[in-house]
Amino acid sequence: MFGSAFPVAQDALFEETQRIGLRMVSGRGVQTRGPKSASALITDDATAEKLCRKEIEKWHCADAPGRFDEAMLQVALVPRFALSVTPTTFHWMGVLYQEWRDRGLYFHTHLSENDAPGVGEIDSVIRDFDIPDYLSAYDGRFLPGGASGAESLLGRRTIFAHAVHCSAEELNRIAATRSSIAHCPTSQLFLGSGTMPWMQIAARGITIALGSDVGAGDEWLISRVANDCFKVHMSTKAPDATALDPAALLFSATLAGARALDMESLFGNLDSGKDADFIVVDPALWPPLERSLSGVTDVSGLVFSLLMSMREPAIARVFVRGAVVST
Repeated sequence: MFGSAFPVAQDALFEETQRIGLRMVSGRGVQTRGPKSASALITDDATAEKLCRKEIEKWHCADAPGRFDEAMLQVALVPRFALSVTPTTFHWMGVLYQEWRDRGLYFHTHLSENDAPGVGEIDSVIRDFDIPDYLSAYDGRFLPGGASGAESLLGRRTIFAHAVHCSAEELNRIAATRSSIAHCPTSQLFLGSGTMPWMQIAARGITIALGSDVGAGDEWLISRVANDCFKVHMSTKAPDATALDPAALLFSATLAGARALDMESLFGNLDSGKDADFIVVDPALWPPLERSLSGVTDVSGLVFSLLMSMREPAIARVFVRGAVVST
């Protein structure tokens, strides 16, 4: 979860998540520069580093100290995006990330979401930092000419939202570092950002997990994001167009998320020994879904109809670690 810039809000988020019994990774949204309209969100670098360190020390694995491979509450470093921070920010983040990398700290931010030639996000990042490509800013090469300024922020617990317009070289680097992508097709439709090149990314073995990005879209429910995902990639121009298999959609909505979080051994599907994290869907609670499923006799058709037609009223119960947290 991309967190608030305000520590009191982050504390409230972690406290309520712990009370309810949910699993969550979150981090305060860091912004150390920006326009006047963002002034309430901006801190100087010293304050930003202090607040991030305090959040990590207070909340990272708070429910299971030292056991990041099973803790329910974990923390991420979250720069809002490259243009919202300075080279100094990237330097201390690199240092902080290396300090905590072996203790399971996450890194999450936005990458290559919009591409308006000359004035868009990507060109602005490249021009502003004087670097060869957008990913370099997060890869420790944020000084002029792409020179190294700190340790890389890429790795197994690094998740980039969007990645709509990455170059082949950037995708190769994401794959090599086992970083992951949170694919947000609903927000990309909402903003007209373009379409993430699913085929190119999947061919490199990069984990693609679905994300809601409700800050720039209008859907919380991951099945609705999967619905948009299918339609977006079905409509992409050749040769990138693909009719995603229902199993691929279900995987991206479930186990891929656990894999992106480096927690695949704990949850994400119904394998024996994993945490019982699942929802119970009752088609009778949502008649359009019930009608859609009537007459379906194969698993593939069942999954596809469920992802395309399900709405929140059909969710009867939510389980986390086998305990009911919502009905």
